[in-house]
Amino acid sequence: MTDATLPPRPDPQADLTSLFADIAPRFGFSRAAGACLAAIWRAAQAPAAEDLCATLGLSRSNVSVALKELRQAGLVQVARAPGLRRDFYVADANPWGLLRALIAERQRRDIAPLLDRLAALDDAGDDPRLAALAEMALVAADWAERFTRHDAADLARVMGVDRAEKKKKKKHRDRD
Repeated sequence: MTDATLPPRPDPQADLTSLFADIAPRFGFSRAAGACLAAIWRAAQAPAAEDLCATLGLSRSNVSVALKELRQAGLVQVARAPGLRRDFYVADANPWGLLRALIAERQRRDIAPLLDRLAALDDAGDDPRLAALAEMALVAADWAERFTRHDAADLARVMGVDRAEKKKKKKHRDRD
């Protein structure tokens, strides 16, 4: 097969941007926020909002709203360059840091209000099933809150990355 007959290779950056845009709504973010996060996360140099507009083909207002979402969630931070008046955006390069920030945001935005509502319902009634549900939600919220206290490296260890790596190495040794 010649190079002319090979199918074109997918662009990993475009594929990642599309992936992040597709999954962003499942985490409570806009598609534009997902695309911006992917572009920022993969960028060799911290991009400015104008760079994101040009790269992603999004309007300035869409990018501004997306960046506000991402900043509020703790997924991106503003970085300033000396002598420049533009804001540049950076994201934790470690995917475990992104996971920690996502879980913290879900805790703040979804789980905490749910706990408040369940507690109010439980206080107002005498349903043992509701009490059990409120207790389960409280335990889950406590777990999520403890989870977000770990730094990225510790979070990876807690999630079992070191065990997975040991299994891979053992499996590789067994084949040899």
